[in-house]
Amino acid sequence: MNDVTDKSTEPAGFFPRLINEVKELAVTVLIFLPIWFFFSLFVYELRSIPSESMVPNLQVGDRVAVSKFSYGYSKYSVPLGLGRFLPLGDGRLFGGTPERGDVVVFRHPHVDKVMIKRLIGLPGDTIQIVDNKIIINGEAMKQEPVRRVVYREARQNRRYEADEILETNPEGESYLTHLLYQHNYANLPVYKVPEGYYFFMGDNRDNSTDGRALSGHCPPNANGVIDEAGCEPNTRPGEEPSIGYVPYEMLIGRADTVLFTLNFCGRYESGCPKGRVWKSL
Repeated sequence: MNDVTDKSTEPAGFFPRLINEVKELAVTVLIFLPIWFFFSLFVYELRSIPSESMVPNLQVGDRVAVSKFSYGYSKYSVPLGLGRFLPLGDGRLFGGTPERGDVVVFRHPHVDKVMIKRLIGLPGDTIQIVDNKIIINGEAMKQEPVRRVVYREARQNRRYEADEILETNPEGESYLTHLLYQHNYANLPVYKVPEGYYFFMGDNRDNSTDGRALSGHCPPNANGVIDEAGCEPNTRPGEEPSIGYVPYEMLIGRADTVLFTLNFCGRYESGCPKGRVWKSL
């Protein structure tokens, strides 16, 4: 009887084994890439927070879960911005209605970038900002002081002192905001949100370039009201325009919660905001 010796199928030598491992990894990636793409397109996608514009609710380094099904789907819902290059047409499929107070991820109407801000104005709303107070359809939003905070900006390490404010919108939803009292947006024109558009602001009210900034808007009408959208930005050379009014189809999804964070609050001198992870926004 002849002896039969099993020969290993493992390649001999370090580099052949390395090549084999790389091949196995490539196969695994190819299997899971369509699953990730489908999940990111239709269910949830992960977004990181790059700036302080949504402090104190979102910090630099937070990873936020964004619900894609909340507002339905458009070409801007496709991961990695690929929908702009596909023949998908305009409008939304299974469109849902955004609600005031939602934290929304959307495509910047004038610049190739993605933004995250809080929804303040709905189609048809009249918005005024007078002495840092937001007036919606003639009703001022309630503001209650909470505490004084001191922190340093992530990018330029500038030191800020801000009043933390509990703000309540007309629907009764409350959330924290910061006021630096730099008067960047203290008194502005009247905004009349056009149909099919939305008006957004950052929670860090004096440290956010958002729908209040005039460079992304059409000029005011004869009565001093900004009630149109779709104009070319009014900017100086090299200046980035603001978001202006954001069209419905450019909404990507609703930010639901902070899944995890790489922010360990080392920049806060007055106590780190607590309880943000896995808490509804």
